[in-house]
Amino acid sequence: MKQKLLPFLLIFTCICAWAQVPAGYYSAANGLTGPALKTALKNIIQQGHQDKGYNGLWTAYATTDRDFFYDNDGKILDIYSENPAGPDPYSYNLGTSQCGTYSSEGDCYNREHIVPQSLFNEASPMVADVHFIRATDGKVNGMRSNYPFGKVATASFTSQNQSKLGNSASPGYSGIVFEPIDEFKGDVARMIFYFVTRYEAELPTFSTGNMLGGSAFPGLQIWELNQLLEWNAMDPVSPAETARNDASYIYQGNRNPFIDDASYANLIWSNLPVDTTPPTAPTNVTASNPASNSMTVSWTAATDNVGVTSYQVYANGVLKSTVSGATTSTSVTGLSPLTSYSFYVIARDASGNASPQSNIATGTTLDGPAGNCGTEDFNSITGTDNSYATRTWTNNNIDWISTNTKIDEKINNSRAITIRNGELTSSAISGGIQTLTLTTQRRFSGSNGNLNVLVNGNIVGTIPYSETETTTTINVNISGNVVIKIVNPSSNRPTMDDLSWTCFSSSLATSDIKKEQSVLTIYPNPVKNNELFIKGENLTKISKAEIYDLSGRLMESLANPFKNSNKINLKGLAKGTYLLKTENGSTKFIVE
Repeated sequence: MKQKLLPFLLIFTCICAWAQVPAGYYSAANGLTGPALKTALKNIIQQGHQDKGYNGLWTAYATTDRDFFYDNDGKILDIYSENPAGPDPYSYNLGTSQCGTYSSEGDCYNREHIVPQSLFNEASPMVADVHFIRATDGKVNGMRSNYPFGKVATASFTSQNQSKLGNSASPGYSGIVFEPIDEFKGDVARMIFYFVTRYEAELPTFSTGNMLGGSAFPGLQIWELNQLLEWNAMDPVSPAETARNDASYIYQGNRNPFIDDASYANLIWSNLPVDTTPPTAPTNVTASNPASNSMTVSWTAATDNVGVTSYQVYANGVLKSTVSGATTSTSVTGLSPLTSYSFYVIARDASGNASPQSNIATGTTLDGPAGNCGTEDFNSITGTDNSYATRTWTNNNIDWISTNTKIDEKINNSRAITIRNGELTSSAISGGIQTLTLTTQRRFSGSNGNLNVLVNGNIVGTIPYSETETTTTINVNISGNVVIKIVNPSSNRPTMDDLSWTCFSSSLATSDIKKEQSVLTIYPNPVKNNELFIKGENLTKISKAEIYDLSGRLMESLANPFKNSNKINLKGLAKGTYLLKTENGSTKFIVE
């Protein structure tokens, strides 16, 4: 611990002295434990809570987030840069160091929602609640993004005070997590405990973000709850936390009970009975709205003794999508054209219990060429400010992060992003990329230029921008899982909208087959008397033939269809246009 300077501490003590816990403030919670205690505390801290608005946080930080305990210099106390044992790598003056544009650590500080605002759709009063929104370095805040807190096994990013981002070492979770330094682990735990208590009634309507529980109690994913209880015990309440709680009470009118009485956490959660009851299986699963690379899967909600927190959607036994427990309709993307799929859904609760598998729904995707395999219209980004900052959001089960980005410009009256010396990056996307399309326009002064498009870290093309609104499509042709990154390496400020891409297809679509002279020829065409004659090489080696109508419905499947002849006897197909598909190619035919 650094040496304290008494004058600063005395000044801060005088500011907050009269804000100590009022007599009887927690009397309604006396003698309670478990869910009853949690609800009682919610009722107490809900009273008196004054929503001062998002911009009011800048004012709050004048008393809530000042360093009178480590460096004792009255500068911003940033849990992501503070070095408790020595000189800080950088420091911020109140107000004058406020973000703003940043690209590196030490550029400016901004407002870090310890519980990401994307989980509650940036709604009030959560978005402005000072008890869980800290003043932190902009760069580290952006790197933390909306990941849950946990122990990091192998770090992909380490801040200058050794806060880390990386894959989880916390039992029960294997995703990406953010780990603060030991000095502030308890601070983080108690802020999250405050959030799930103050807003327990709203929790079922929030996204879980792999940290919230989706129900009033216990309120957190079990793995996250266990991790935070451990941190709450190992890092006791500090004088800095107590002073911040007092200052927040003056500013906002309510308190964080887990700072006032550290035993509340154990009284609520330590005797939590182990939930071993899985949810019931989702029912009435259906597959509809087929496209060349996607299909809509719907189901009737499962039930659980505590609460369903998520649904996992599988296609042909492969996990394709995970959605919140409040969702029963989702689009499964990244599918292949002209392919039959079996879909089922599994429900999970906060303890990780999995339901039995639902009923199976089948569907077949349509013929290519593939339409949009994925889209990003940027309408899921919340906020209206015009500063260049790191933006994070989730849309269509893809996590996005965009650095040095402003969001107040529009193209065609819809939300767009403007990037200056920054980059837009996706999480991993299945299905590969055949082509990528983006609309651009330079709406500010400067010069025309090009954006670099990278897939899996390799440049695959460039997209130009100018004063004229332009939509550009580039060929990519990369299969498997992909990460999209669009980089603006200059200080010019192009605006981007309507990003889309088509899935990679290793087989030619019908329109392409015609250009390449299909290896299969149907004669006569239209066919007569329900007899389909085929010309082509190596017909006897074809192991399977399938006939589809133009809606993608499988009409007939034949094994070794040309083993004895070059003719297929159709089974009473109605008049119309159909598609014959084999491993040698595809071609259309007409039935009169």
